[in-house]
Amino acid sequence: MANMNFGTKFIPVTVDPDKIYDHSFAIIKEEMGEHSFTDEQWLVVRRVIHASADFELGRSMIFTPDAIEAGVQSILSGHHVVADVQMIESGSGRKRFQKHGGDLHCYIADEDVAKEAKAQGTTRAIISMQKATQLHKGGIYAIGNAPTALLELIRLVKEGLAEPDLIIGMPVGFVSAAESKAELAVLEGIPFITNAGRKGGSTVTVAALNAISIMADERAKETK
Repeated sequence: MANMNFGTKFIPVTVDPDKIYDHSFAIIKEEMGEHSFTDEQWLVVRRVIHASADFELGRSMIFTPDAIEAGVQSILSGHHVVADVQMIESGSGRKRFQKHGGDLHCYIADEDVAKEAKAQGTTRAIISMQKATQLHKGGIYAIGNAPTALLELIRLVKEGLAEPDLIIGMPVGFVSAAESKAELAVLEGIPFITNAGRKGGSTVTVAALNAISIMADERAKETK
């Protein structure tokens, strides 16, 4: 067993990474109590709570009935994942996408995106969504930081210029974040995962995305 002498009065329950996860999930289950999420939705919600320690955020999550299955099938079909910011790109388990033929992309830092955004007097997040939808058909769009990216993606969907397999839209902030998620919550025809209110962020968006990719991996193992 690893040395647990930290020179402090408090000693961790365990230093085993797997046991830390298991213990955390047990605490989350107990403190969450009754909820209306399906078993598969709960796997996403508990990871979001685990990443944020925020039960209010977890309880506010909204799923279309087909959201989980759409995400799993998208990954297993080798479709790509598009992120609004690089924090999602670095935080996700992209190897799980790559093993099924897909990958994760973020275009917000591309030179052509920055140049076009400056020319149009708009955000790089908006232009990055335009670029992504031109390059990729279907796929999962994971938006955790930029409300303008989510609003632009919704516009592209409504105008028939984009048809994502799944939108995970959980941007955080005080300007347009809650409003962008409210728009997503009434979007028809596209599976989505979102939450109500200002809370959200790249960390919880990554948590939701990772939960789905883990389910995809488990599904692939079952079919072998």
